[in-house]
Amino acid sequence: AGFGAGLGLALASSAFIGGSFVLKKKGLLRLCGRARAGQGGHAYLREWLWWVGLLCMGVGEAANFAAYAFAPATLVTPLGALSVLVSAVLSSIFLNEQLNVHGKIGCILSILGSTVMVIHAPQEEEVSSLESMAEKLKDPGFIVFAVCVLVSSLLLIFVAGPRYGQSNVLVYVLVCSAIGSLSVSCVKGLGIALKELFSGKPVLKEPLAWVLLVCLVICISTQINYLNKALDIFNTSVVTPIYYVLFTTAVMMCSAILFKEWQHMVLDNIIGSISGFLTIVSGIFLLHAFRDMPFTPNLLPLFLQPGRADPHPPWSSADRHQSCQHQPLLPSEDKGSLSAEEEE
Repeated sequence: AGFGAGLGLALASSAFIGGSFVLKKKGLLRLCGRARAGQGGHAYLREWLWWVGLLCMGVGEAANFAAYAFAPATLVTPLGALSVLVSAVLSSIFLNEQLNVHGKIGCILSILGSTVMVIHAPQEEEVSSLESMAEKLKDPGFIVFAVCVLVSSLLLIFVAGPRYGQSNVLVYVLVCSAIGSLSVSCVKGLGIALKELFSGKPVLKEPLAWVLLVCLVICISTQINYLNKALDIFNTSVVTPIYYVLFTTAVMMCSAILFKEWQHMVLDNIIGSISGFLTIVSGIFLLHAFRDMPFTPNLLPLFLQPGRADPHPPWSSADRHQSCQHQPLLPSEDKGSLSAEEEE
């Protein structure tokens, strides 16, 4: 029941978040000459449709937050890719944005990959209280992982960032992804704390709950800061798929170490989970990388192009009876040159 609730919340989160982008975009397009957001204006604050989109995004983020309390993070995080799919499909319907063949194939691959991941999702070790969460956080494996994440993030921020941040997209995206893996762990712990709070336990007196909340605020602030830097420097179609792949990979590694999600999985489920994740990655790549590429009939093979004559027409009746042995071995120009040489 808990797994089903987490899966339903994750799917609902993707639907609400994907729809919120379309609603907010629709509200921005209705400004009709008033100061647009791209020009520094705030007229969109008086547009009710924009507020509906913002409300949908809040509901989606809340559902995503709650999903981590019921389902494994290895399942919830990859399903976030479906919000991109929902946004792309609804944009093609309500905003008249072109969804080319590559985008449609990417949507299909994302759905197939998500289905495979749901079927083979790992069952995490039971963590039902803050006490058990505290024991998990004391695990030496997780401590080593957290220290490596913090040290590598500091090196990327203070050493690699000033030198290569303006030219290499991986610098700031790696910071967001590494810190994001820790933020998901904090969200998981706070979800468990909320479940205990609603059951009547004195969670507010537990120091761990406040520590997780502070860590979550710091992690999310760092993610937003460096993700905005990456988006400001590089193209969105480049940043988004790279960030999704690195962030999801980091979350899966962190969850495998902290919650031992992969410890009791059979080989079939491991291969299925990895295959589903790679299928989603392929779909997101096709959806973003070729989003602005027009797909015309001229790009199709010749035999699939409408109205194009067959480049290899059938032989005529006269040619059918000619054998390949009777055809000249040299072109006519070479044949003429040879006859001239013989006359000389």
